[in-house]
Amino acid sequence: MGKPLGLRYSILRNNGSDDYREVAADTVFHSGDRIRVAVEANDAGYLYVAMKGASGAWKILFPTAEIAGGNNRVESGRQCTIPSPPGRFAFDQQPGEEKLFIVLSRQPEPNLEQLIYSLGSGSAPPDGAAPQPSGRTMMAQAGPLGDPLVSRLRGEVYARDLVFETVDDSTPGEKKENAVYVLNRTGSPDSRLVADFVLKHQ
Repeated sequence: MGKPLGLRYSILRNNGSDDYREVAADTVFHSGDRIRVAVEANDAGYLYVAMKGASGAWKILFPTAEIAGGNNRVESGRQCTIPSPPGRFAFDQQPGEEKLFIVLSRQPEPNLEQLIYSLGSGSAPPDGAAPQPSGRTMMAQAGPLGDPLVSRLRGEVYARDLVFETVDDSTPGEKKENAVYVLNRTGSPDSRLVADFVLKHQ
């Protein structure tokens, strides 16, 4: 059995100037708050992040052409910030909820790859032939991601294989942080993590 696949994610809130600090995932945000999402993997893999807004439509936030030229391969221990500085997400005057959906997999996700590629280039790769990272165009600002695909990806990961742990100021130990850790214990070469959480704002 191989190494378990792990992911750490946190919400960074702007505290003035360019100072971003981790806050609890269940923080209630307010209009005008600015945030970024920080994600870090314990092993090399492929990262996908999508958001479902008040309109009910899913939008792909990562990969994006602005970060690493659209390359969504992440390396062990290297934090990925979405959007990359100086970009940030800002909460508008409309209270509600945004749902964030994160997928980390050791192998590219064919359904997501095909969707993103087709949104960026106007055509999907030929059947059975995934585009090479250097040649594909990944545009996060384009088009929606469907609920059926999100549900299927979530359903393909068995709950018994995943371990979730939230770390905050009340967690014993010297190091204080606000983050969520997710672990897929299977250690298989094609293992995948799926995590989703809700951002609330008033």
